[in-house]
Amino acid sequence: MTPSLLHPALLDRYGKLPLPRYTSYPPANLWGDRDESLAKTVLSSLGSRPLSLYVHVPFCRKLCLYCGCNMMVTRSQDLVERYLQALDREVALVASLLPSRFPVVQVHLGGGTPTYLNEAQLARLWQMLSSRFDIPAGIEASIEVHPPVTSAAQLQTLAQLGFSRVSMGVQDFDPVVQKRINRIQPFEQTRDLIESARRLGFVSVNVDLMYGLPLQTTERFAKTLDHVAALRPDRIALFGYAHMPTLRLHQSVFRKDELPDAKTRAALFELSLQRLLELGYVYVGLDHFVLPQDELLSAREQGQLRRNFMGYTTCKSSDVLAFGPSSISELGAHYLQNEREVTSYCDRVLSGALPVVRGYSLGPDDVIRRDLIMELLCNLVVDKRVLSDRYGIDFDRYFASELTALAPLIADGLCGWNGDRLHILLPGQLLLRTVASIFDATLHKPAPRHHAAAV
Repeated sequence: MTPSLLHPALLDRYGKLPLPRYTSYPPANLWGDRDESLAKTVLSSLGSRPLSLYVHVPFCRKLCLYCGCNMMVTRSQDLVERYLQALDREVALVASLLPSRFPVVQVHLGGGTPTYLNEAQLARLWQMLSSRFDIPAGIEASIEVHPPVTSAAQLQTLAQLGFSRVSMGVQDFDPVVQKRINRIQPFEQTRDLIESARRLGFVSVNVDLMYGLPLQTTERFAKTLDHVAALRPDRIALFGYAHMPTLRLHQSVFRKDELPDAKTRAALFELSLQRLLELGYVYVGLDHFVLPQDELLSAREQGQLRRNFMGYTTCKSSDVLAFGPSSISELGAHYLQNEREVTSYCDRVLSGALPVVRGYSLGPDDVIRRDLIMELLCNLVVDKRVLSDRYGIDFDRYFASELTALAPLIADGLCGWNGDRLHILLPGQLLLRTVASIFDATLHKPAPRHHAAAV
């Protein structure tokens, strides 16, 4: 990788800015209280767009100390059974409010650890969905798994149900780091599970990595990347660890001197970027790398790439309907988030109420800015003439102050104009959120609860 891709001067200027991850716009920290009355109105008035379904399974066998997800460590099968009962009720309630039986183009199970559920429970969850929605064979059905708690029998059940994509958390194969973050996961265990998934016909295997974890060094993380090269996953998600001990109290066990400093974090990212490109992966942007034949790239070429709370997906022209505690639905111009805490979620649903407690309804300016930001994040280009025609605005006048603020980034080679099209240039792909943030009208509002540096 040439030095200009990640020049230290650019990192000093832009890489330390706290910015949202832009899995939504506006960011979720700016949402307010909502109740089921809004949810019922939104659900009953949905148009004809197909649906992407998300289910949040919050349970884990043990706590990984770096974790920022909404999860719960439990051994109580009674609680798991109550959750499944509540989930079934929620799916039934939502389906009953929809104006028709909507087709589904995508299903994703996240967590927590969805494979906390055994084979029978996974089949039961699938039945909850397939009995109320039209889920054609062969659609994109994906699931997040944790190799130490996932068996070949579970994978076989998932394959029989129609799951075709599996995402495996790794973070780091280094035993020193694994011990510190309380996530012991031998390479051989992950390798064997990936081989099982491929034998069973899963068409795509994703591996999650994380840089910035305590005790990480470039030398030892290079060995993790060697292991990843041997696994040859179809997709790789490379996340930066977000240290938020005031919000995630368990992260406070990490001492400041254990965490890589800004220079080391940048070196870990640069090392990963260089090695993955050498291995033939294509950098989609932000945190995703894929092999050249991956459908994310063809979706980008067709203008169908989308970014949401599931990361990058290929189903741009769909609404997201989400179930389970803390899950977020994206329905037209509305975000709706469920109750986070498991027992409260169960109580609400089993009493006959929808569990929606937070959300946001986008105004006209929000819609324009969301469209522009997502075009930059997904397609690396935005056409100001197309946006002007779509929303009836004069782009240059509407975004006059933003265009002034954009000038230094253009001068630094992060982006540039080609006629009416603003293109993200190669250095700007590494600071993509920095460019997108120019058009974010919310940055001066109260500080986000969840943010991370741009690199």
